[in-house]
Amino acid sequence: MPEYGEGSASYGAAGGLSGLQQLVKDFYDVMCNNPAYAVIRDMHPKDLTVSEDKLVCFLSGWLGGERLFAKKFGSISIPQVHAHLVIQEKERDMWLDCMQEALEKQPYSDGFKVYLLTQLKVPAERIRMACERRL
Repeated sequence: MPEYGEGSASYGAAGGLSGLQQLVKDFYDVMCNNPAYAVIRDMHPKDLTVSEDKLVCFLSGWLGGERLFAKKFGSISIPQVHAHLVIQEKERDMWLDCMQEALEKQPYSDGFKVYLLTQLKVPAERIRMACERRL
């Protein structure tokens, strides 16, 4: 069995497209239903349909599945996509906390949950650092 990060092992561990759709649904439910996350919720449009689709598409390709983001939305630069926002440590950590809460609701193995959250810290930090350079 391949290790996470090799080929499509991570995509498979996430349950493929349907697993990612559930993760993203739970992620935005956490964000929307916990007043502690209002700061990052307010960074998103009122209707989250496109935001959800973009995150699912990004995660699909990022985890070794089909590169849906490029097919639907074109190429992506994570820091550039978020350049209109002010994202510092507080906002980065809120986003990661929402993801951790969403991960807790998934039927993934504990090892994959830890792996995925650890990997997501990389782009989250890149976004924060790009913002810091702009400020």
